[in-house]
Amino acid sequence: MNFVSTRKQSAAVSASEAIMQGLAPDGGLYIPESFPSLGNLNIHEISSYPELAFEVLAPFFEDDVLKEDLAEICIEAFNFPVPLVQLKEKQTVLELYHGPTAAFKDFGARFLACSMEKLLEKQQRKLTILVATSGDTGGAVAAAFANRKGIDVKVLFPKGRVSARQKKQLTCWGGNIQAYEVEGSFDDCQKMVKDAFMDTKLKKEWGLSSANSINLGRLLPQSVYYVYASHLFQQSFQEKPTFIIPSGNVGNSCGAYWAFSMGAPIARIALAVNANKTIPDYLESGEYKIRKSVPTLANAMDVGAPSNMERLFALYGDIDTFRKQVSAWSVDDETIKRTIQEVHSENGYIMCPHTATAERVRRDHFNDTGTIVVSTAHPAKFDTIVEPLIGKEIPVPESLAQLLDKPSIYKSVGCDYRELFRD
Repeated sequence: MNFVSTRKQSAAVSASEAIMQGLAPDGGLYIPESFPSLGNLNIHEISSYPELAFEVLAPFFEDDVLKEDLAEICIEAFNFPVPLVQLKEKQTVLELYHGPTAAFKDFGARFLACSMEKLLEKQQRKLTILVATSGDTGGAVAAAFANRKGIDVKVLFPKGRVSARQKKQLTCWGGNIQAYEVEGSFDDCQKMVKDAFMDTKLKKEWGLSSANSINLGRLLPQSVYYVYASHLFQQSFQEKPTFIIPSGNVGNSCGAYWAFSMGAPIARIALAVNANKTIPDYLESGEYKIRKSVPTLANAMDVGAPSNMERLFALYGDIDTFRKQVSAWSVDDETIKRTIQEVHSENGYIMCPHTATAERVRRDHFNDTGTIVVSTAHPAKFDTIVEPLIGKEIPVPESLAQLLDKPSIYKSVGCDYRELFRD
């Protein structure tokens, strides 16, 4: 299978080539030329999540140099639980935070790191990863790439806009992981990464690639858990679920739309955003306008210029088609707080601020529908927000606790990407 740029000005490439490049030469994002069908996938004969991941992803790697390594990559990358928790009848939560950094980003980051390490070994060369984070991506990427052979990582995060525990996850590594605190927003961090990629000389000199959700290697594995959860739901309730997804840079949401395009049993996909309303405003006005991000309690979703909208536009190009397939609602900070309290009071269940945005959309718009709320991060990562709301301490996952004990190492920089290469 080949992959093409959303901007249609670059040559088609293989999966491995797209993964190593990160961004297409024309500045676009790689998407499949077509989507394989899941029609021949016999879910009842699959015994584990890594096996399902292999079956779903194998068509994308047909005739690729990673084809023979794919099963091993899936086994190494997806070695943690993926529970679908039922809160009420036909109201479930897909917990994606049981990986090593307690966020959904572990799925894509670990798959990408395993894939890149094997490719670099085959090619006998080195690589520098640039990644911008609004909170969780950087920690997942740092954990996944730490001590990988032939790979250096530069992680950019916005000053004052990540939680204390998120910042610790970004800065506790050292070695081949360098962290940079940027005097700006996530959008500024993201622009620095894109500007660096468009600097042809710099890209060649440093062997740059990306581990953000703009990288195909992050997005493909994120489609797998939508296939997985939708089949589980259908088996349990004999109907297709509606997914409600906390959305920032839209990579996670795009994974759901790719699963839907492959034929996963999904009734509908709804996006929940915070006060950064780029997508709801586009759906209402028909005019797409990016804007500066505003800080919220759900900080990993503080994105005013979502990169993966290019991929959604490639799927649903005109506004009428887009509106038929995509729906989105905004949830403000006070409502996020109220929702966290309501859920805990009713069920004893604890949600992070991001998951609470999706739960609010479910309550307001899909209360009588079979739903899967996508839970993207462990609430312990947002203890200063959640604990006062529920009146109790949240147990810290062991993997996260180990990172919190390490010292922080990072550099402060402005918004010029060239500062990242002066050390």
